[in-house]
Amino acid sequence: MGTAGPLALLLHGQPGGSFDWESVVTRLDGAVPTLAIDRPGWRGAGAARDLAGNARAALSALDACGARRAVVAGHSFGAAVAAWLAATQPERVAALVLVAPAANVESLFAIDRLLALPLAGEALSAATLAPAGIAMSSRLCSRPLARVSGLPERYLIAIARTVRRPSAWLANAREQRALVRDLPALERLLPAISAPTTIVAGAEDRIVPPRAVRRLAEQIPSARLRFSAHAGHLLPQRDPNPVADAILAAAASA
Repeated sequence: MGTAGPLALLLHGQPGGSFDWESVVTRLDGAVPTLAIDRPGWRGAGAARDLAGNARAALSALDACGARRAVVAGHSFGAAVAAWLAATQPERVAALVLVAPAANVESLFAIDRLLALPLAGEALSAATLAPAGIAMSSRLCSRPLARVSGLPERYLIAIARTVRRPSAWLANAREQRALVRDLPALERLLPAISAPTTIVAGAEDRIVPPRAVRRLAEQIPSARLRFSAHAGHLLPQRDPNPVADAILAAAASA
């Protein structure tokens, strides 16, 4: 495959890390240069930040590699960061790919607001993430879980190592607070997005339901919406092909 278009900046979800994008990068097969970063607060990358702080970190990553503009792809919370970046720094975003995006108020549930509560959010994050991380760290669990879920075992092991850390529990809670606080402001910015935008969503997503992404497609001018029938929320891991296709098409058109 030949190289097409500009760099693709890849912003992972919550919880997560740059490893979230391995299957997508593999599918791209060098056709688009990629930069997958660990967002602030994850895998030792400083303290967790709000949407504006994450956008600044993303710009710093682009500056560090000399990229003036990029196709910006974000998954879940990372999609909210990508949308914020496109709305506030349009000259830096050649195109936008939003994957299972938690980028409007309609994507929030009661559990999101509960996880955003001071102290309770940290306690609930620890109570849910730590046991999951411990269990998935064992191949006795990760191998059968990979078979049942369709998720790569390498991803399960990597996410297990991440969510076992107390810093991940803190980052998760802080980002939940950022979502609840910042999404109304992001919604007001969405009509200002001028970058060509593709939204890729899972038809079976229970974290960000289809109604939320349909609404998002209405809020962003001329956004294109594509559904994967084969995945839920973890599209980059479970069904990376439509995600890679959207990035490749965005890079080629940009």
